[in-house]
Amino acid sequence: MPPPAKPTKFYFFYGKRKPSQNRPTVYGGLFSNRQTINPNSPNSINPNFHQSQKPTNFNLQNWDPDSQIGSKPSQSKTPSENFFHIAQKLSPIARFICDSFRKHQRWGPEVIADLSKLRRVNPDMVAEVLKVQDDPNICSKFFHWAGKQKGYQHTYLSYNAFAYCLNRLNKFRAADQIPELMHMQGRPPSEKQFEILIRMHADNNRGLRVYYVYEKMKKFEVKPRVFLYNRIMDALVKTGHLDLAMLVYKDFKKDGLEEETVTYMILIKGLCKGGRIDEMLELLGRMRSLLKPDVFAYTAMIRILVGEGNLDGCLKVWDEMEKDKVLPDAMAYTTLISALCKGNRVDKAYELFKGMKNRRELIDRAIYGALVDGFVADGKVGSALDLLKDMMDSGYRADLSIYNSLIQGLCNLKQLDKAYKLFQVTVNEGLQPDFTTVNPMLISYAESRKMDDYCKLLVQMEKLGSPVIDGLSGFFSLMVEMDERLPCTLEVFKDLKIKGYCSASMYNILLGALYKVRQPKEALSLFEEMKDSNFAPDSTTYSHAITCLVDLEDVREACLWYNKIKEMGSIPSVAAYCSLANGLCKIGEIDAAISLVQDCLANVSSGPMEFKYTLSIIHACKENDADKVIEVINEMLHQGGIPSEIIYCAVISGMCKHGMLEEARKVFSCMKEEKYISEANVIFYDDMLMEYMKKKTADLVLSGLKFFGLESKLKAKGSTLLPS
Repeated sequence: MPPPAKPTKFYFFYGKRKPSQNRPTVYGGLFSNRQTINPNSPNSINPNFHQSQKPTNFNLQNWDPDSQIGSKPSQSKTPSENFFHIAQKLSPIARFICDSFRKHQRWGPEVIADLSKLRRVNPDMVAEVLKVQDDPNICSKFFHWAGKQKGYQHTYLSYNAFAYCLNRLNKFRAADQIPELMHMQGRPPSEKQFEILIRMHADNNRGLRVYYVYEKMKKFEVKPRVFLYNRIMDALVKTGHLDLAMLVYKDFKKDGLEEETVTYMILIKGLCKGGRIDEMLELLGRMRSLLKPDVFAYTAMIRILVGEGNLDGCLKVWDEMEKDKVLPDAMAYTTLISALCKGNRVDKAYELFKGMKNRRELIDRAIYGALVDGFVADGKVGSALDLLKDMMDSGYRADLSIYNSLIQGLCNLKQLDKAYKLFQVTVNEGLQPDFTTVNPMLISYAESRKMDDYCKLLVQMEKLGSPVIDGLSGFFSLMVEMDERLPCTLEVFKDLKIKGYCSASMYNILLGALYKVRQPKEALSLFEEMKDSNFAPDSTTYSHAITCLVDLEDVREACLWYNKIKEMGSIPSVAAYCSLANGLCKIGEIDAAISLVQDCLANVSSGPMEFKYTLSIIHACKENDADKVIEVINEMLHQGGIPSEIIYCAVISGMCKHGMLEEARKVFSCMKEEKYISEANVIFYDDMLMEYMKKKTADLVLSGLKFFGLESKLKAKGSTLLPS
């Protein structure tokens, strides 16, 4: 192609400068559609020269981003498509630098050789490259390499880009050292650099790092503006460092700055959250000299205090709002009334409700619902019914939660007829009542043995499309919460079985309740009944059976049901694991108990503390030092754990494995002195220690005989070491 008559730009990178040996010619193509030809180049005479002879100088036209020549293989290489997607908006030189990083994957001579092909990398180019890199080591090396160029000096743009890059790659501690780097390189940091660091830490909820950067600002004698002070205090308040925020506020006052409304609100919210009401009121008084707080500011204070459960503080803020003659809106009323009702201050909430009605404020249905719940919880069901009538007269339609509260209150007063009428109202209004609605009625019918009414209600719920079996499971869960209801619950269960209302979950609930009240025989009887029925036991059923069998000292039978659970591919409950492990320890099956501990910790996300310390004790026994074992036991006790059979057996297992009988006895002696174990148990576990040591010694002898092939000779002699 002949060269253009008047090229607008002779050189793509350095403006209108003639190409030379150090400034190669750019032919376009990959980067642009520009085509500039050096008239002194052989290519101008022979266009195919570059195909027949390889150029000696670096030529960007010959650079291929897809080429892997000279690059080290890596299993995690970024595909070329991803590289070009990221580099679409990069300038050609920045794209070339990023591609060199992509190919070589680390900083080294290859990368330096690629960078040396470029005459100069300016600060803007450094910032552009750092914006897209994801390797902090390469970014740091590149940044320092750029600073070593002859006549080069970093600008605020490159420093800021470096800070953003380090923070993005979770190297925020290194980013905090950039102000020192700037000062060392002769460019003192300004407020902007510190603001960047503070903003990055504040966005990631790193309050202590924010205060660290603020202290560094003072070291460099950089005074923040009011905006930046607000940002610092807000970050400290949000991360729970209120005392540090107040120290920053003192510095704010020393600098002679004037507070803004935002400044006051940040500190007031923090003081409200910290429960420092007196300091908050003092600060609120100062705020009034600048600007009277509006209803939104007061509502924000009330909401924070409600979240902290500080109702007294809420009422004080409400009084301050009335002093300022600020009229509360519906949101403020709803927030405070709901909080007072939940805090058993329904009378005060009702006073606010009456004041709201007198002011002709729009009353939300949520306020009616909160007051109804509060009156029912306080036993004032009549007042709750009056509120229901008032709400309907105001044009509201009660929702299902309000009816549920009223039905619960009427059932507590044994007014079942009125409760049933309200239930019929929910059905007629199409509110789709569920078992949350009827459970209080079912409990009352069960306690008064009105099983006909009970079954009629179940039939009605079945007609409404509610899952009766699942609902009855929830009913039995509520019934067994009180131990004195258990006999009544069992009688109701017998009646429901006759009518066909039964499930495996009901059996499981009753099994757990019987074990809770220490009736393992009755629970096992129910378990046998379930096995004979059409309901197949599951892992929960077998877990309850294991705990009951261990209580009855039938550990062998409990092990059979444990194996049954494992055959099913299920996991026993944590209670079953603990009960079976301690049961095995009592009968001297220490190895099986330790194996059970390991199985539990392998399958359960949060295993019991005693199991975790069991393995810690066994590991501590490797050092053959009783003091180390005692330290582990004391740590467990400090964490709230209680020594049990598995802990004692862990000492026996760990010490016998290394033949340290005396160290094990020393552990038990120390535990007796600390009154963790009785003297009778010390004697019992000492006997167990000797028996376990004999068993381990016999096993070791048998293993040696089998290894040397002497087992058959000893059998012929009738040795007592081998079973006949």
